[in-house]
Amino acid sequence: MLVMLAKMNFCSKAIKLPMQWSTPGDHYPNAFQPGEEAFPPNQPLNLFREESLNKYHVDSAGEVGKQFETYIEGICGAIHGAVDQWRQMATIAGVMILGPVATVGMVVGPPLMPLIMAQGPKGTPQELKYTTAIASALGTAWLPWQTSIKVPGLPWYPAFAAFPGPVAPPMPNIPVPLIALVSVDASLSPGALSGLMMANLGDPTALHAKDLFDAVSKAFNTVFTMFKAMTMVTNVLGTGPIPTFAPPFVPVGPVMGGVGTGPPGCLV
Repeated sequence: MLVMLAKMNFCSKAIKLPMQWSTPGDHYPNAFQPGEEAFPPNQPLNLFREESLNKYHVDSAGEVGKQFETYIEGICGAIHGAVDQWRQMATIAGVMILGPVATVGMVVGPPLMPLIMAQGPKGTPQELKYTTAIASALGTAWLPWQTSIKVPGLPWYPAFAAFPGPVAPPMPNIPVPLIALVSVDASLSPGALSGLMMANLGDPTALHAKDLFDAVSKAFNTVFTMFKAMTMVTNVLGTGPIPTFAPPFVPVGPVMGGVGTGPPGCLV
């Protein structure tokens, strides 16, 4: 979906090649063989539009379009793979438990940039520049979102409301979607990401860079929202003491000052 959305976003810009084209003069049509001035156009979903039906305009738009399409497939595949690796390695620590309710906590995961760079397209110097700019921007923007994630007081441990023992043994939380946790994701907005990518690239004149970054940023933000909704927080093991437990007079009591920890794999 990330690849498809990024291509659609880029295609919607309707960029024509050659850029800023104007007919050289009256003798221009005489430079071509019959049929070269009325060539079949590229497919509608080609990433670039031809300025005219001149064979060389059509071929140029098609060739450059395929190059950008291949790059988008590569970088989006790298982003998808990196986020999936992060999900598998991320842990949750510092969850506080009072009775059945869990609060606070923090998510700890690996840096995203090296994971993207390991898989991203780097076949040419320009691809390396684009991939570095995109990976660095996503890695930089991902960290503040990750560190902002908190449990907002969720009834994760119903059994801890009245537990029959001095200490509640480790129990998994009731699974919830990641989007149910509180987080601040402004750094991952399309505008913020695209601007950071351009700043990382450091070349405002690079052809189609802004269009590429805009397309990838918008696609990422859409899929990221789905990622939060579809990823489940599970197996966060909670435990804690029951200080009011005093049988036979008080045979059950709530967990007080408990803690919860989610090992790698707690995000599924």
